[in-house]
Amino acid sequence: MTLVATEDLRRQNVAAVLRSLRHDGPGTRTELARRTGLAKATVGAIVGSLSDRGYVHEADAVPGVRGRPGRPVVLTGATVVGLGLEVNVDYVAAVAVDLGGTVRLETTVPVEGRDPYEVLVDLARTCDSELTEAGGRVVGATVAVPGLVDRGRGVVAMAPNLRWKDRAVAGEVGALTGLAVAVENDANCAALAEARRGATVGLGQSVYVTGTVGIGAGVITDGAIVRGTSGFAGEIGHIPLGDSEALCGCGRRGCWEASVGLRAVLTAAGVTESGTPLESARAVAARASEDEEVAGALARIGTVLGQGIATVANILNPDAVVLGGYFVPLASYLLPAATATAEGHVTSTPYAPLDLRLSALGLGAAAAGAAEEALTGVFSGATPL
Repeated sequence: MTLVATEDLRRQNVAAVLRSLRHDGPGTRTELARRTGLAKATVGAIVGSLSDRGYVHEADAVPGVRGRPGRPVVLTGATVVGLGLEVNVDYVAAVAVDLGGTVRLETTVPVEGRDPYEVLVDLARTCDSELTEAGGRVVGATVAVPGLVDRGRGVVAMAPNLRWKDRAVAGEVGALTGLAVAVENDANCAALAEARRGATVGLGQSVYVTGTVGIGAGVITDGAIVRGTSGFAGEIGHIPLGDSEALCGCGRRGCWEASVGLRAVLTAAGVTESGTPLESARAVAARASEDEEVAGALARIGTVLGQGIATVANILNPDAVVLGGYFVPLASYLLPAATATAEGHVTSTPYAPLDLRLSALGLGAAAAGAAEEALTGVFSGATPL
C-alpha cells in the first residue's frame, strides 16, 4: 500500500470515529469499534491522537457497571470551527459551529441600503477575526444564497432577488477573506439545520419552506440534502400558483412566491419593509392585531400558502413540513387557513395526517445549516484536522 493510500485510509478511519461521536453521541472505545466497524486497536489509536490534540476527551467511567467499565469518549473540538453565512436582500446572518456541535458565534446584520455582497464579505472577515482571537480555527465557510446554486463550481447561477447571475461567490469571497468557501442554497441549509438541531430531529424525510422575500424549499432524506440532478431542486417559489398577474423577482408572473413572499404580505398589510424579515413580520402582526381587514388579508394569503404546501406534500409525502422565516411571527394569522387548505388537498390526510411545524431556529436556520455544511469535509475525511 502506498503512503498516499495509507494516509487516505487513516483519514477515513478518523472521520468515521468523528461522525459516530457527532451523530450518535459519546461512546466507549468498544462501542465506537462496534459503531464504526473498525478494530478496537485502531479506534484506540485514533482516540489517543484526537485526545492529544484536544478534539476529544474521555469522561469518567459510568458508576455501578460490573467489571472494568470503559470511559465514554466525548467529542469537544472547540478549536475547529465551521462558519455559515446567509446572504439575503435585507440581512446577512452568520453562525459558527464547532466540531462538537456547540454554537460559538451567532449574529445578524441588516443590509440597510448597502450592497448585500459587501455586507457578506465584511461579516465573514469580522467573524473569522473574532473566532481566531477566541482560539478557534475556521476550517471552512459556506455561504447560503436564495437561488440556484452550482455547488461544484461554487457559482450562484441565479439569485433574482439579489440580482446575481453566474456569480462565482465561492472563489470571490474566498479570495477576499482567505477562507475556504463553498456556496449552497439557503433552503437546503435551513432544512439541514432543522434536521440536525431543530424542528425535525429524528425524522426520515422533511421539507423546510423559507419565508423571506423569496420562497424556496429544502428537502432532507435520511439526514442528507436532496439536490436533484443539477443541484437546483426545491425551487417551489416559482411554481405557477396564486395571483396569475403578480410579478415575481424572477421576471415572470404568477409565481407562488409573488403571492406569499414577504413583499406580498407587506403590501397586503400596508406596512413598509424595515430591518430583517422577522422585524417586518412583527410590524405586520402588530397591524393585524388592530385591523380586521389586515387580518383577513393575511388569512387569504394563508389559503394560498396552504395550496402550495399541499402541492409539496402530495409530491414528496414527507414526515413533516416546516415553515421558517417570516411565517413564524405571523403563524397565528396564516396557519389556520394554511392548515385547513393543505389538509383539504393532501390526498394522504385520512391515512397519514399532514404534520405542519414551525421552525425552531428562527432567522439563523440557514446560517446554522451552512455552518454544518462547512464541517462536512472534516466528517468525510476530505479536510484533515
